[in-house]
Formats: sequence, C-alpha cells, structure tokens
Amino acid sequence: MTDRISTGMMFSQSLSSMLARQKQLNTLQEQLATGQKLVTAKDDPVAAGTAVGLDRTLAELERFGKNANTVANRLGLQENVLAQAGDYMTRVNELAIQANNDSLSDEDRQAIAAELRSIRDGMLSVANSTDGSGRYLFGGSADDVAPFSRTASGVAYNGDQTQRRVEIAPETFVADATPGSEIFMRVRTGDGTVDAQAAAGNAGTGVVAGYGRSASGSWGGEAYQVTFTGSGSYDVLDGSGATVASGTWASGQDISVGGLRLSIEGQPAAGDSFSIGPAPTRDVFSTLDNLIGALETATTTPAEQAARRNALQGAMRDVARASEQMIDARAAGGAQLATIDNAGEVRAANDVTIRSTLSELRDLDYAEAITRFQMESTALQTAQTVFTRMQGLSLFNLLR
Repeated sequence: MTDRISTGMMFSQSLSSMLARQKQLNTLQEQLATGQKLVTAKDDPVAAGTAVGLDRTLAELERFGKNANTVANRLGLQENVLAQAGDYMTRVNELAIQANNDSLSDEDRQAIAAELRSIRDGMLSVANSTDGSGRYLFGGSADDVAPFSRTASGVAYNGDQTQRRVEIAPETFVADATPGSEIFMRVRTGDGTVDAQAAAGNAGTGVVAGYGRSASGSWGGEAYQVTFTGSGSYDVLDGSGATVASGTWASGQDISVGGLRLSIEGQPAAGDSFSIGPAPTRDVFSTLDNLIGALETATTTPAEQAARRNALQGAMRDVARASEQMIDARAAGGAQLATIDNAGEVRAANDVTIRSTLSELRDLDYAEAITRFQMESTALQTAQTVFTRMQGLSLFNLLR
C-alpha cells in the first residue's frame, strides 16, 4: 500500500518548521541583545540552577569582603592609636627616670608633673578614639558610648569585655579591636606576677631595690609583709598576721620567704614595713596619677625622699607593664590583619574562578551566535519560500 502525505500534513509540517526556526531566531536575537546565553531559566535549567548557586556564593564572598574591610579598618586604626599610646608611655618612662634624680628641685619636678598631666589627658583622648564612623574602638560591643570617662576617683571604663568575632571567610573568624579594659585598665603591676611596695608612712630610708620569685622554693600565690623591728632585724608575716619567718638583714641583701625574694636598700626604721605578693592590676591612668602625685609632693626629709623614690620606681615598673600590654594588643591585632590578608587572597582567587564559571554559563560567544543567527535566518527564509510555493500547489493549478 502506498503511503500518502496529504496537503494538510505538508502545510502543517512546513508551518511547524517555520515557527520553530522563528522561535530559535527570536532566542538568538534576545541573546545578541543581552549578551547572555541564559535569557530565561528554561533556556538551560541545569546551567541556570548552577548559576543561581554561584550567584549566592558571590554574594557571600562580597559580604565576607565587606566584613573584612570593616574589621581591617578598625584594626588598622587600633594599631595607629596604640602606637601613639606607646609613644606616650615611652615619654612617661623618660620623665620618670629624669625625675628620679635627687639633684632636681621641687619646682623641676612640678614642671615634669605638668607634662605628665598633659600626657594623661592625651592618653584618655587616645583611649576614646573612634573608627571614623562614630563607633568607639575600645568599648567592646558597647561601642556607641565613650568607653572612658573621668570620675572623682580617676577614670572609669564604660564599655564591656566583649571582643567581637567577625566572619571573613567560611568558618574563618577574626577578632575585632581589643576592649579597652584589656589594654588600659587591667594592667598587672610589678613584674607582671609579683609586686612589692613600701608602706605609706615609713619613717626610714628603705627603698625597694628588687623582688620576684626566688630561684629555689615554690610560691603558691601567698602575700607577705616584711616588718623591720630595729637593729637590722625583721619579721615576715603571712596574710593572717602570723609570723612565718624572722632574721637579720643588711642593705641590699635578699629576704627570702615562701618562694619569693625581696631586696631593700637604705635603712628602714623600726616599724617600717614592705609588702610582697601577687601583682594586682591597676589602670594606666591611676599609674600616671600616682606618678604625678609623687612629683607634686614636696620632699625635705630623707624619709620623704625615700618615699618618692619608692613611688617613682614603682611607677616605672608599672609603666613598663602597661607598655608591654599595649605591645601585646598591637601584636594580636597584627596577627588578625595577617589572617584578613590571607583570607582576602583566597577570597579573590575564588571570586575569579566563580566569575569565570559564570561567564562560561551565561556569557554569549558573539561570533558563534552571529553565525547561528545567519544560518537560522537563511533557513527561515528558505522555509518561508517553500511554504509560499506550497500554497500555490493545487490540482486546479496543474490543470490550467
């Protein structure tokens, strides 16, 4: 049996071919107009889904980049501010050494105290630095209020202890600026572990010459008081007031007890006492105030001069600890900045890779698209010509 193709079927097939080519031509026109292969998701559902996922990843990388820039700016400002604070502390140490000279007059020391007051005010201003957007650097998470303020008793910290952690890459976090309480307020005195002080009101000329943990023996964190009883004799009392040791002493000789050692120079009077034990914390501003107070106190007697030397030497030790704490904060910030730089390099490489993949998925190859457009245009014109000719085919036309 011979297969027959009706005229209707021929018309239908020809029309379908033209419509398909017209549709393809329209798609190519849209692609050429937009420069995109994926004009709509239905053009390539798999590629479109992949592109959406990559867009999300790019948005996340952008968010990480903004986070990194924000925290890097704050850490960079912290570095600059703490460098300035360190310069202040260096000058304080120079002035304390200069002031610890018996040849200076009270007027000379008053002038040094005046400069120290200016430094203290500058230090307070530095501690209240902002990041340029009105947020305070050293307030912890409470960065909308000045973290430090003057009070009747000194300087108070108004921030909190929270150090923000900011995500700068997937599962990679860096610490924001250090809370000011950790830099300016909670500074260990003495050598950072042990501190020794002369009692206020000592009548002799005894001056703390050195102290620390002794080479032999173990120290459990106890505090002791060394009281001189006269004729080079002394008693050592523990925290409860019980005598735990006694002995004779010569100027500069170590007194050892409970794993600690204490060296006193000069001549303590009977009843004079010195304490040694765990180093407490003190804020930088109190250290400066103590130093200023020592310099502004007139000294005429040998005992007053010894008290001033004790105050100055204690302040110099505390200044050294404060400087170390600032250096530690700068080092920690530098480590965070290094982490940010490393994460930035990885983030930039990922960004390039993702954008390259997106380009392969979306960006149009104009040369290829133009060639296809020309081919489809030619094919459509041919189909239209054939269809037009088919419209003229009929039995009546053949009989004419």
